[in-house]
Amino acid sequence: MTSLPTLNWATIERLRTRLHHPLPGLQAHLTMAPSSRATPDSLLVEGKTCRVAAVLVLLFPKNGHPHTLLTVRRGHLSHHAGQVSFPGGRREDGETLAQTALREAQEEIGLSPDTVELIGALSPIYVPPSNFCVYPQVALATEAPHVLAESAEVQCVLFVPLAHFLSPRHVGIERWNLHDAPVHVPLYYVEPYKVWGATAMILAELMMVLRELCLKTNSTNA
Repeated sequence: MTSLPTLNWATIERLRTRLHHPLPGLQAHLTMAPSSRATPDSLLVEGKTCRVAAVLVLLFPKNGHPHTLLTVRRGHLSHHAGQVSFPGGRREDGETLAQTALREAQEEIGLSPDTVELIGALSPIYVPPSNFCVYPQVALATEAPHVLAESAEVQCVLFVPLAHFLSPRHVGIERWNLHDAPVHVPLYYVEPYKVWGATAMILAELMMVLRELCLKTNSTNA
């Protein structure tokens, strides 16, 4: 059995540099795209007349291991109700994408912008159901963040070890009916929740990059 890459904070620190080089983008997104969206035109933001949004991909150490933060959206929301997502939302006039991600995280979960450091961005994704072009902004915190347990938009907050998403037993494909059509949906299991759609695709790119960094480290140390 192939061993899983060992993620540590040193690997996360190397992510600072890696994010400023070409990213796997579409290659990674396609691995977790529902079958109804598994084409470049359905995922790429180029040429789309869309609303612009940004999400915050926050990485931090907890119990000695790198973690990320996800939110469970409340069921009454007009977009992606009940889904697991990164904190984020629509860009307001005059904002940079980084400012949008930080503002939304503060509004949704009470995260103080002063406690995180933005280090780059992952590849954007087009989301047809809501007509959003989503730009993931990556940030680091030196410790597990202090956030609200719930808010008007967020049912709960999940702190998940990044290594969780590298384990094959936490990845699956299910057959769902979406918009009255059968669709095969790749997803991550974060019990009792299922992470799919744009959030899963963002995670797939992040994990592909981190796995690459781990392999380079192991090769250098061999």
